[in-house]
Amino acid sequence: MQEYPIKRGLTKDLESLAAAELKACFGIEPQKTDKGFRVVFGALKRLDVFIGAGGKSVIIDTESDISASDEVIIDTNKRFRKFLDGVTGFSTKERVKRAKSVE
Repeated sequence: MQEYPIKRGLTKDLESLAAAELKACFGIEPQKTDKGFRVVFGALKRLDVFIGAGGKSVIIDTESDISASDEVIIDTNKRFRKFLDGVTGFSTKERVKRAKSVE
């Protein structure tokens, strides 16, 4: 399980943003769960997205399918990174920099 901070200005309607980004990046309608959303796609047996306490972060829990082909894994990772970019408002480089500064 990993928690990602959200860029200021994107936290207002984070739940609908997360659902829209899941649909846009994975091309399927996310399942609504009691705590958030779930997607099953490619090399992901499940991708659960929850809104963090205070609504200023997203918590993502994944379970991978290790039997998937390399092409499926690469495509799934690309879509997952695109989802993170869209929902957090930070690029991959910015997320890594912020994670290192917190440590």
